[in-house]
Amino acid sequence: MILTNFEELIKECNLICLFLSTCLLGGKVTFLTQKNLTKLTSILMFVSTCLLTVLLVLRWKISGHFPLSNLYESCLFLAWTLTICHVLVQSQMTNNWLSILTVPSVLLIQIFSMEGISINMQQTSFLVPALKSNWLMMHVSMMIFSYSILFLGSLLAITLLVFHYQINNSKQKLFLLRKNLSFSSSNLFILQEVFLNTRTLVFIQQLDYWSYRAINIGFIFLTIGIFSGAVWANEAWGSFWSWDPKETWALITWFIFATYLHTRMIPNWSESKRALIALLGFFIVWICYLGVNLLGKGLHSYGWLK
Repeated sequence: MILTNFEELIKECNLICLFLSTCLLGGKVTFLTQKNLTKLTSILMFVSTCLLTVLLVLRWKISGHFPLSNLYESCLFLAWTLTICHVLVQSQMTNNWLSILTVPSVLLIQIFSMEGISINMQQTSFLVPALKSNWLMMHVSMMIFSYSILFLGSLLAITLLVFHYQINNSKQKLFLLRKNLSFSSSNLFILQEVFLNTRTLVFIQQLDYWSYRAINIGFIFLTIGIFSGAVWANEAWGSFWSWDPKETWALITWFIFATYLHTRMIPNWSESKRALIALLGFFIVWICYLGVNLLGKGLHSYGWLK
């Protein structure tokens, strides 16, 4: 009982940390010069990572098994992996723009895990016989890691598309300005727009770089997860592949991101074209992770929608 109450306290504290971080990010967007907001956001995200780590360890201790047996525990693990990705990637950057993507995402996942999933599923329970295997930790953790990293890479690609649209819109404005303004005024506006577009292009290149790195790593985890799942399936069900809905959508996800990675070897393919594939992958990941389970069908449906 004490551990369970402590678990609830940690969840509430983590939710407060994520909410405050999101509010601070809103302040950062409004007051770009406030460096203290950036530092405080980083501290809160680190605290959130620690709280999620403690929460998962508590679940492990209370239940007696690795905390990945149902949708609730997988949501906690997904939020944890996203915060880990945030801390690792942010440590390699000179600014804190990544928080604008990761912090609200983790907050929404945390809210869904607490409010969108039934109370019964949030309680610890014994493993069903099919999940009593050493492959549980290997297969499911690899899949959740892949979902979180691919999700992050896709978010970066979507942000790239937004800024690419901004540049195209700016080019149209430049064309109209040159037609409607005097020569001197037109030149002034053109210089300003060119400067802004140059900075945006540099930012787009950074987004493309980090999106590719994230998707590349996530693809490796996804591949390991699919292969380990096939081995576990053969051990549990006597077949490496059964075309279960979860298996099928995992394979579709693999092909989508394999296509994304291969397009980088095609000459003259722009960042925006590759980002469109990642945008498709963003929705496919969520269908594979959550949408298939909402159907409640297939060999992977147990323990997810009780």
